[in-house]
Amino acid sequence: MAELATIARPYAEAMFKATAGADRQVLNAQLAALAALTAGPEMRQFADNPRVSPVQVFDMIAGIALSQGVALDVKVGNLLRAVVDNGRLAALPEIAAQFQALVNTTTGVSDATIQSAFAIDETQLGEVLAALERRFGRKLNAKVEVAPELIGGVRVIVGDEVLDTSVRARLEQMKAALTAA
Repeated sequence: MAELATIARPYAEAMFKATAGADRQVLNAQLAALAALTAGPEMRQFADNPRVSPVQVFDMIAGIALSQGVALDVKVGNLLRAVVDNGRLAALPEIAAQFQALVNTTTGVSDATIQSAFAIDETQLGEVLAALERRFGRKLNAKVEVAPELIGGVRVIVGDEVLDTSVRARLEQMKAALTAA
């Protein structure tokens, strides 16, 4: 959604500038929690109801976050209030993603999605992550997804780079080679 990205960019950049010197990882975690909380259609339906004031929407979201153990920093609360007041709650997940990208850029970390045919335990993840960090030449913040359709191996997505060592990809390569001749 290019439109949401366009809407989210000024909010994310303003939050990034306003948090210079702060622990951005904590703020990033709070924004991610808010994004997850507001991503559902029920919350958007509540926020879009004309009989519900922006103050009520803010209080509801902040209250739910607090009940889940997420005490909002003042700056995150101010951002949430601005987003709600401007009717941009649907953009909050994208704001969180763009803020995280800005934080990652300054810390030299990239987000990585590791798709595996089977669950990966912590020991295996550490080994895979160390190899991937050497391969990509930077620190990675990994998220693991189980994708049984890969049959075996892993598929790694870092930004716009994809490293596919899955059995499925190898079978597709073999199929292409055999049918091309």
